[in-house]
This record gives sequence, C-alpha cells and structure tokens, in this order.
Amino acid sequence: MLKILIKEGENIDRAIKRYRRKVKNVKQKEELRERKHFTKPSKKKRLQLQKAQHKAAYLRSQGHEDI
Repeated sequence: MLKILIKEGENIDRAIKRYRRKVKNVKQKEELRERKHFTKPSKKKRLQLQKAQHKAAYLRSQGHEDI
C-alpha cells in the first residue's frame, strides 16, 4: 500500500497529484491488471520475445546500428 504524507499547509490537490504520480511510477495498475488473469510462463516468454524483436526492428529503422 502506498502512503503519502501530507505536509503542513499543503493543498490536498497537490497531495493527490503526488499520490497519482507515485502509483504510476511503481506501475501498480499494470500489476493489478496482470494479476487479474493467469498467464502461462511460456506465453509471457513469447510476448517478451515479440516485444524485444519489435523494439530491435524499430531501432534499426531509426538508424541505430549497434543492435
């Protein structure tokens, strides 16, 4: 659980903004969505490989030769 300490005299809107930023940075929503359904390890691996191949192809098309 994330905790946000509200400083004395701090606007509540500012504290909510800090909370939302913290949730985004620790990828809490993505983890909840991922845990909603079970994904087989082989499928996770396959998706990871596809993502890496797509990224490599994109970087090659942008002119990066070190991949």
